[in-house]
Amino acid sequence: MFYDQLGSGESSRPDDSALWTVEIFLEQLQSVRHGLGLDELHLFGSSWGGMLALEYAFTKPPGLKSLILNSTPTSAPRWAEETLRLHADLPPGLDEKQAEEEFKRRHIIRLDPEPEVLARARAKFGTQVYETMWGPNEFTVTGTLKGWDVIGLLGEIEVPTLITSGRYDECTPKLVGPLQEGIEGSEWVAFEESAHMAYLEEPERYLQIVGGFLDRVEGLAQPPPG
Repeated sequence: MFYDQLGSGESSRPDDSALWTVEIFLEQLQSVRHGLGLDELHLFGSSWGGMLALEYAFTKPPGLKSLILNSTPTSAPRWAEETLRLHADLPPGLDEKQAEEEFKRRHIIRLDPEPEVLARARAKFGTQVYETMWGPNEFTVTGTLKGWDVIGLLGEIEVPTLITSGRYDECTPKLVGPLQEGIEGSEWVAFEESAHMAYLEEPERYLQIVGGFLDRVEGLAQPPPG
């Protein structure tokens, strides 16, 4: 099950920057879960969605069986350092728009043309939320999340966790490493042909990896024979 967060997709788009806080998005997640009657769930989040999934896991919600975190930051300041490093490696002479497009091609999604499903999502993208919480682009972190850092809290997560990222990902190994090290027993799978969206860039393998992880988690949840 997927849902459109407030301010994006088919959901309402209130013009109120005071709404764009982690706490509001946590309330939305809790409301969706309650409304669907999900007593137990496996929670998937990608990028910002993974940040939200981490925040939700820190609340120790009952019935959370596992986390699947794709290209998920644990520290906005570290993210800013790494993406600025990647940005510095772009070809010289690009204007601002060209630099953003080249960065996207290298480190966000390497498919050309991009999948139709992504084009549809971009058409419904809410820029106010992104710019308020993050900044004008991926490598300029100036929003309300600019000081967000949960590395010291990762040891509190006790559910099985799968971490995925791409070889060319803006979420570099320097950023993913603390996530895998901080969550005891977590698994980290790298996708060699992908950037930030391995689920679109290598969908068959992605589904295989996630499916295998969920099968293992569900197996652990089964009572012993006899």
